[in-house]
Amino acid sequence: MRTKLILIVTALLGGTAFAAAQTAHSGHGDGMDHATHSQGQPLQNTILTEPGQGAFAALSEVVRVLEADPDTDWGQVDLAGLRAHLVDMDRLVSDTIVEETELPDGLSTMATGDADTLATIRRMVPAHAAQLAQDHGWTVEAVDAENGVELRVTSGDPSVVARIRGLGFFGLMASQDHHREHHMMMARGENAHAH
Repeated sequence: MRTKLILIVTALLGGTAFAAAQTAHSGHGDGMDHATHSQGQPLQNTILTEPGQGAFAALSEVVRVLEADPDTDWGQVDLAGLRAHLVDMDRLVSDTIVEETELPDGLSTMATGDADTLATIRRMVPAHAAQLAQDHGWTVEAVDAENGVELRVTSGDPSVVARIRGLGFFGLMASQDHHREHHMMMARGENAHAH
């Protein structure tokens, strides 16, 4: 009987400890329990600039800007649309298979992938090609193919050709620093070159 009583007490104490550990999240150190965040405790003079995973961080930053702007039209805000675009950006970088072919005057890239990735490529590459084309130092063409999209970027200037080749597909897709403005337009429900 005494052994049963000891087992019951041990189980109860173990369950209480497990519940406490779950509340505090395993892996979180002192001061990292989510319950303490709302108690106004300072973060020991540390100001973080990255609030987590990339898409979450981008959404968090946009929300902060929208909430700080008294003119935000909350009836037009489209954070779900921005999230879908951020998912596309992640899929483009993570899942796209690219074959690059050097041309005498630039680079031809063929981007392909599974069905979801191909849909992403077809949404993003032509739209970004139009953005790239605003740089008059090169000529940009996006051609839809059966199994992907070809992005062809060329120039008559050898230094620009070197830049094109150095950037490659992913560098070209990240080129032309318009992404933050584009994301704010999407979040506000404005037409942002239809990605």
